Amino acid sequence: MAKTRTTILIEKAILKEAQELGINVSKATENSLLLLIKAIKQVNSGMGARLIICSETPSVSELPATGQGIGNLEVAGSNPAPGIKEVDWNAFRKWLLQNKKERVANDVLSYAKRYSHCLFNADLTEIASMNPGKRRMVMASLSNLAKFLGVYDQWKNTVRRYGVKWIEVGVKDKRMIDRLTKVVDADDVYNWVKQCKMEAPELTDFLDLMALSGMRLEEAVNSYNLIIKLAIQGKLSEYYDTEKQALEHYKFKDLFLRKGKKAFVSFVPKELIERIADNEPLASRHTVGKRVSKARFSDLREAHASILTKHLSQSEIDFLHGRIGTSVFMQNYFNPALIGDLKERVFKAIKEIETKIS
Repeated sequence: MAKTRTTILIEKAILKEAQELGINVSKATENSLLLLIKAIKQVNSGMGARLIICSETPSVSELPATGQGIGNLEVAGSNPAPGIKEVDWNAFRKWLLQNKKERVANDVLSYAKRYSHCLFNADLTEIASMNPGKRRMVMASLSNLAKFLGVYDQWKNTVRRYGVKWIEVGVKDKRMIDRLTKVVDADDVYNWVKQCKMEAPELTDFLDLMALSGMRLEEAVNSYNLIIKLAIQGKLSEYYDTEKQALEHYKFKDLFLRKGKKAFVSFVPKELIERIADNEPLASRHTVGKRVSKARFSDLREAHASILTKHLSQSEIDFLHGRIGTSVFMQNYFNPALIGDLKERVFKAIKEIETKIS
């Protein structure tokens, strides 16, 4: 390989010691540069990592005895050592907001701040003793922090070394058994809806929307507010197709196509949409929780599915309840003819539900 001549400045004392030890200064400098280049490339490959090279050069006596150090080089974020606690939390929050809603990002940030020492010290003893619910939140938060700092591989090794599971197998089994043995009485659930409408009449249209669409609580709140907002702007047709009587959630990806939970289309009677448009928006899902118990909203969704089984296949119900991936939706369900056929059968179920909640 061709070589070129260059001039560098070296402290006189360091050069003298090198010469006394018989070190080939030119070759040693070349080798050190190769090591430094390799280190920088490794750091740059990690998300959020940074390389700090101080301007002051250490004396020979200050260099590591092992010879593994490269001048005064600090790699932060690629391979954190125990005790490092400096994180740009504002930058981390902005990073989270790129793919998460503000409420979720704030929760992740809070847990990451509180338990960041577990990541930096590579010690998950504290996390291992937590209850499954909290452990899952802490693990998820630290996982995000590790990705941000570019130390995800080290984090995975730590998790593997401690054998900490996000959700214990026994917990998963219990959830499945609970689902299989839980019996939802649709009539009882719909009687509960009627009772809630009497206690909180201002939520009548919202509760009807949930009962007829089978949406999750957060989805229903977002849909309810979006209907009102677009109606005021005269743009409701951008969301509600009056011919198909369908709310086309997929057009508003940020609201309805979340990472783990999705809503593509909901069939809702035009008359209900018109009623909702005349209401005031809901501040949040917590607004609903203050007026009626949220405990039975999951039962309401299950009751909706049970009524749909009389008219729809399981895959069609999964589609309407947002239990399929986006690619599956585009490939198999985004078909005007199919949507029209679904509408006719779904409205048979809607009419049955309407009689139960009126």
